[in-house]
Amino acid sequence: MTDAATTAPAPAKGAGSLIALRDVGKHYGNIIALSDVTMDVDPGRVTCVLGDNGAGKSTLIKIIAGLHKHDAGELLINGEATTLSSPRQALDLGIAAVYQDLAVVSLMPIWRNFFLGSELRNSWGMLRVSEMKAITKQELLDMGIDLRDVEQPIGTLSGGERQCVAIARAVYFGAKALILDEPTAALGVKQSGVVLKYILRARDRGLGVIFITHNPHHAYPVGDRFLILKRGKSIGYYAKDEVALTELTGLMAGGAELEELAHELAAESGNTEVIEQITDIEGSIDTPDDFTGPPITEAVGLPRPEDERGRGKKR
Repeated sequence: MTDAATTAPAPAKGAGSLIALRDVGKHYGNIIALSDVTMDVDPGRVTCVLGDNGAGKSTLIKIIAGLHKHDAGELLINGEATTLSSPRQALDLGIAAVYQDLAVVSLMPIWRNFFLGSELRNSWGMLRVSEMKAITKQELLDMGIDLRDVEQPIGTLSGGERQCVAIARAVYFGAKALILDEPTAALGVKQSGVVLKYILRARDRGLGVIFITHNPHHAYPVGDRFLILKRGKSIGYYAKDEVALTELTGLMAGGAELEELAHELAAESGNTEVIEQITDIEGSIDTPDDFTGPPITEAVGLPRPEDERGRGKKR
């Protein structure tokens, strides 16, 4: 792993990038929410933004999605310096955000949610229901989502399926860059794998994807570049071939800080197994049979099954 200052050098004008940030910052009074962040979002690439709570991920999303204006550095859209003043302006430029708390109406059919706020109407103002149903079904099929009936309430879908409907909707309405805000945070292992699969499909359709997450084990299988934020500052910006999963996890988990904590807890409890359980970052989880990405590993800190067997413990 190379030094963050020399890793993934950024071109001066964001040439070829859908979105480019150059030393972008944001202050709220005396509070520095974001400082000197540089990042590129390219077509057909997944840029992962990782960080714990309070790292600056939400502020970064809001700047790119047009909710907040940056007050330092440059934001370039298609190579042009831009200050976004509204989400509508961002949408008009092809930037769509899918938030963790999806804006869906649970009791409405899937097709109604797909076109919510952008309904197709005929010259008499009547809804073109059959056309919207057909488009919804086809767009979901194109993303690999085969639903029996788009008339069913969207609330009957799993969390992962609802995320995928939101992704397909953004693609249909012309998104070139897709911001995904913690799409796997509230999902179980298998549903997270489903969402990761659809992130790859969005990438393969030429979209530039910004995947916001606090979980390096979800980011690494799908990511092409990784920006790590801590307290509003970048502590690393790497291409995939420049950083291993263990190194990425170490940066996220605190590295030396985590090891020091493990030893302190072990000293307090007199149990050396605490060190192994806290610092263990290996393992594997189930993924869908048709998931084509690299293996997705377990969350930080979960003991490996073989370790449990070795200790003769039962779950």
